[in-house]
Parts: sequence; C-alpha cells; structure tokens
Amino acid sequence: MILNKSEFLAMNNPLRALIQRRFEAQRLFKMGCSKSARHALEIGCGRGVGVDIIFDVFSAEIVDAFDLDPKMIDLAGKRLETRGHKVSLWVGDATHIQAPDSTYDAVFDFGIIHHIPNWRQAVAEVYRVLKPGGRFYAEEVLPAFIFHPIWQRLLDHPREDRFEHEQFKSNLREVGFHLLVDNKIWNWFGWYVADKKK
Repeated sequence: MILNKSEFLAMNNPLRALIQRRFEAQRLFKMGCSKSARHALEIGCGRGVGVDIIFDVFSAEIVDAFDLDPKMIDLAGKRLETRGHKVSLWVGDATHIQAPDSTYDAVFDFGIIHHIPNWRQAVAEVYRVLKPGGRFYAEEVLPAFIFHPIWQRLLDHPREDRFEHEQFKSNLREVGFHLLVDNKIWNWFGWYVADKKK
C-alpha cells in the first residue's frame, strides 16, 4: 500500500533517517552481521535511505530496491545517483518481486511487510529470491502499535490479519527459513534475522 500523507512525512524526514541508520540498522547488524550482503535487495525502499545503509553498514557491493510508489522511486533515484551502476531501482510489489529465484545474498525489510495485506505472500517471495544460505533482515511493526489509538488516527495500515511477533516467527519457519535470532521492543516492534536453508 502507498503511504498516507502523515506516514509519508513521518518516514521522509531527517529524524527518521537518523533513527534508521543509528538504531535500526545497527541493531540488525549486531544480530546478524556474520554474512556478506554482497548482492542485496531492499523491499519498499522509499526515498533510498535504507539502500545507503545497506551499502555503508552491511558492506553490500550491489543493491537492488523497489517501492510501490513511483514518487518514492524518483526520490530514491536522485538520492542514490552517485552510486551509479551499483544500484538498480524499480516500481514493484513485494508480493510479486521482479527477480529470478535465488538471486540475492541478503534481503532487507525496514518496516514494510506490515503494510502489505497479503504479508505471507511477501515473506514467501523474499524466500524465493534469496540464494540458499542467504539472509533475511527484518524490522517490523506489530499490532500493539498498529492498533494504538494515536497511531490509528495518524497512520493508515491494513487492519485484517496482522501478525504478532510469534506468528511472524512461525511463518518464517513455515516458509523454510532458519530463524537465527529475534527480539521485540515494547511489544510494538519485532526484529528478525533468518537464513534460507541450503
């Protein structure tokens, strides 16, 4: 789904970028840094902050990224222009990722899957496009946040079939992932690092 105006502003400001770089990415790196993210994919890349982080923090050599919103891809293209041929951007849908099977060493989800009504299909697609032994890094938003009265007024999230922390972990395993480590904060945010089984 495309972000509403409030969430667009919340996700596209310097404070959000600082939190993503200094806290979210660092936490995911510490949870699962032992693998190379040489050829990486970011789902729901927004204006490209996550792509920069994947290069700078996770030492990727090539990053592909897509977003459902063409405006976001335009912003990301401008932001990442200096990365040249190391970046490929497109308008796309996480439930039908435009990449062959077993393409990526790592896939990154900086809080995107909770926006997707058919979230299970998105997880299955992440699994499909990862190489055997590839790593999935995910930071996600849980129902306690989504259904909080303040955030319900400001943000537009799907309301049906939202996953709890344990449910997301179970789905990762059902798809075929080996869950390496997980964590949650305030029952609002979940953190997951999982490998595609070889």
